[in-house]
Amino acid sequence: MFAEKSDLKNNIYNYQTDQITEGDDSIVLQSINSAISEVKSYLTWNDKKEYLDGRPHYDVEKIFSQTGEDRHPLLLNHVITVAKYYIINLSNVDILMDNAEKRYDRAIDWLKLLSKGAVNLDELPVIPDTDEPGEDENGGFSYGSRPKFNHE
Repeated sequence: MFAEKSDLKNNIYNYQTDQITEGDDSIVLQSINSAISEVKSYLTWNDKKEYLDGRPHYDVEKIFSQTGEDRHPLLLNHVITVAKYYIINLSNVDILMDNAEKRYDRAIDWLKLLSKGAVNLDELPVIPDTDEPGEDENGGFSYGSRPKFNHE
């Protein structure tokens, strides 16, 4: 798994997590899985033409299959931030909810920039561009003119 309960210690104290979840690790795991899914959604491109603008197409499965030291530290930190936000939604045991919300919002804003290509992580694996059969030779653009209009 890309992120684990032990990774949360970098963003929230263990006693706080235990108090909020009442020691139920399934809540923590569900929050981490939800956070991973949310972060993945920002890195996964769709079939809209706007995604053909040259931004990198990240290999999301490869990125999130990494474990231990192989994980990208900044991406891991954003996953943990989002997971913490999901956990503290249950209760704000001596944690300032405003602070957690601000960090969550910053993480999401950064992920949006990453998904739009405004920021890039060159350490993340990308899916190489391949010319698919039937693809337009002009890269999706065509040119020409309409038939001449005649007043008759």
